[in-house]
Amino acid sequence: MERLNEYRIMWVLVFFDLPTETTSERKIYARFRKELLQDGFTMFQFSIYLRHCASRENADVHIKRVKEMLPEKGHIGILAITDKQFGMMEIFFGKKESTKILEPQQLELF
Repeated sequence: MERLNEYRIMWVLVFFDLPTETTSERKIYARFRKELLQDGFTMFQFSIYLRHCASRENADVHIKRVKEMLPEKGHIGILAITDKQFGMMEIFFGKKESTKILEPQQLELF
């Protein structure tokens, strides 16, 4: 049963590149980022946020929310992957490979 969960549990990643040249654009960027955080996303890198979801159905709910908060300008990508796929990610800090296994509660360390 636990093995099946690796394929049922999902991670939703949101990648974005928003303009920040004007004060108005910076406010839009900040609002989008704040809304992602309020919906339970965690910053993985500066413009990559991710969220752990218990199922594909739960992931779909959060994907829909992200689509509702999309700003007028910029490039945004949304990717949903299984926990098994996420676990195959290789993470490096410079040239040194991280030996940490990421758990949802540990993502705050980034």
